[in-house]
Amino acid sequence: MSVIKHKNQRVAILFDVQNLYHSAKNLYGARVNFGAILKAATAGRQLIRAIGYVIATESGEEKGFFEALTKIGIELKVKDLQIFPGGMKKADWDVGLAVDAIRLANLVDAVVIVSGDGDYIPLLEYIRQALGVQVEVMAFGRSASARLKEMTDDFTDLGAEPEKYTIRMVRSASFRRPRREAAYQNNNEAPREHVNPNGE
Repeated sequence: MSVIKHKNQRVAILFDVQNLYHSAKNLYGARVNFGAILKAATAGRQLIRAIGYVIATESGEEKGFFEALTKIGIELKVKDLQIFPGGMKKADWDVGLAVDAIRLANLVDAVVIVSGDGDYIPLLEYIRQALGVQVEVMAFGRSASARLKEMTDDFTDLGAEPEKYTIRMVRSASFRRPRREAAYQNNNEAPREHVNPNGE
């Protein structure tokens, strides 16, 4: 499904950073080119807000990564990684992203959710049907929820152009042979690569 995108449209872009990070890492052994995704999601329209939802660890080793995201124009919302007795880790931004999406939907013409997480399906349904706002999703197709793809007005498969939307971590990495499709959607490991998310 495709939609009309024009320069007068106001758009808000919400990044599920953990979902993207683990998708690119597990499928392609690569990092995410957030700069390229931001540009494609904006598509020449009026960007009202771009927000990235991230997890911070006690070590703080992801600080450089966070700074790089901010530098390219992505506002960050940070939540600390919780570690429970026994070693279980938990960090979830689903509710926070959903609340922001609903609030912003009243201010924009289109909301772009950059995630393949099926937990956002009720959110997409509400924004489209109750609020009448255009909803777009960008995610790596091989790891994205099939139902999520169906519920959006426009789905962009980042995996169709991995050389554009990812940054190879090693020279031998092949974009044509995705790695194992692990159940990484619930993996709470924080991104550790201190690189420019623009791919520069």
